[in-house]
Amino acid sequence: MTLASFISSGTSHAILNGLAFFAFVLWLSLGYWTYKDARRRIEDPLLVGLSTLVALVLPFVGPFIYMLFRPPEYLEDVRERELEIKAIEERISAVDIRCPVCHAEVDAGYLVCPVCTTKLKQACVSCGAPLEPIWQVCPYCETPIEPAVPGTPPALGTRRARRASRR
Repeated sequence: MTLASFISSGTSHAILNGLAFFAFVLWLSLGYWTYKDARRRIEDPLLVGLSTLVALVLPFVGPFIYMLFRPPEYLEDVRERELEIKAIEERISAVDIRCPVCHAEVDAGYLVCPVCTTKLKQACVSCGAPLEPIWQVCPYCETPIEPAVPGTPPALGTRRARRASRR
């Protein structure tokens, strides 16, 4: 008797209306969350709309279906990772010249390593520009390059001695 009187009372109607309102607000919140999350994870606006529609048409189940099939990461994270990979690839592909003796970083124009004074390149006898070992002629002044005698170490200080003799 008390259960029947409680069901027919105004209190039970207020509680049921409150629960229905809470369920309605929760349903709208889940639809909004699905829309916001899909916009952060999916580029195609059609798929974002479809995800939101599934979340709203299938109350309380649609967002869980969306969570099963959504992309695992945000678009911002994907772009950031691609930029990091690109930066790493550029850093790797950049010419990193090091001294063969002390492994100090040297510039492509250095004739001698500034750390250990190892001769890195031969200087042109005419203009003093650094020359690559395989060059037959200086590209700066067109002076023919005399090939080094195999087995002999490069002479250190030859550039300074030539400058002093010119003065």
